[in-house]
Amino acid sequence: MKKYLLFLMVSFSLTVVAQKEYYELRTYSIPFNGAEQALHKYLKDALLPALNRHGVNHVGVFESLGSPTPKQIFLLIPYKDIATYGEVVMALGSDDAYLESRKPYDAVPHTNRVYSRFSSSFYIAFDGLPQMIKPKKGSQLFELRTYEGYSEDAVRRKVKMFNKEEFSIFEATGLHSVFFGEQVSGPLMPALTYMLSFSSMEERDANWDKFRVHPDWKRVSALPEYANSVSDIKRTFLTPLEYSQL
Repeated sequence: MKKYLLFLMVSFSLTVVAQKEYYELRTYSIPFNGAEQALHKYLKDALLPALNRHGVNHVGVFESLGSPTPKQIFLLIPYKDIATYGEVVMALGSDDAYLESRKPYDAVPHTNRVYSRFSSSFYIAFDGLPQMIKPKKGSQLFELRTYEGYSEDAVRRKVKMFNKEEFSIFEATGLHSVFFGEQVSGPLMPALTYMLSFSSMEERDANWDKFRVHPDWKRVSALPEYANSVSDIKRTFLTPLEYSQL
């Protein structure tokens, strides 16, 4: 009987872990006078429909605000789990509709490149937010934040801080979560990344001000167990493209 109960507990734990999504975040760097429209056509007419056919939905496509050099396009793909990622990649390789619709993209000459390079990072969702939250209609500003840690333990402690303490404060102060992920591969490790949504920069600024003075944040941020858990913060403001599914 004890062995059976132990089996049930292990099975339940594995099921819970399996429910945490995996995210791929691609960042395309667009060269000056590059074939940017070919990238948009590929994403809109080839990749996103193919991902949807294979069960991957709510794919986000964004561009950075302002006029950064080089211009950047961000692609956020949520997978049910890491096994689904492998299955979808294999499926795309034999999807005739996808292969046909991407031919114009593949035919862009080297003299008019679509991108100079793109990076790809993978994340596993936090226990406290195991699945993406689709933003409210009218969300026009997205904030992408990456917290780097000086060690793996530092990032684990920051993840714990979010899971145990910060999610409730975010909810109370209007910081609308989209996804939270601990990075498992990519150029910036160890690190975690999350995305928030807002209707405007004014809402964003006002709600972060509420967060900073919230008594629970003041209490939590002073706890020694979370000290020195973040060594650097990178922040990017994004706006969704018209064909984004977020």
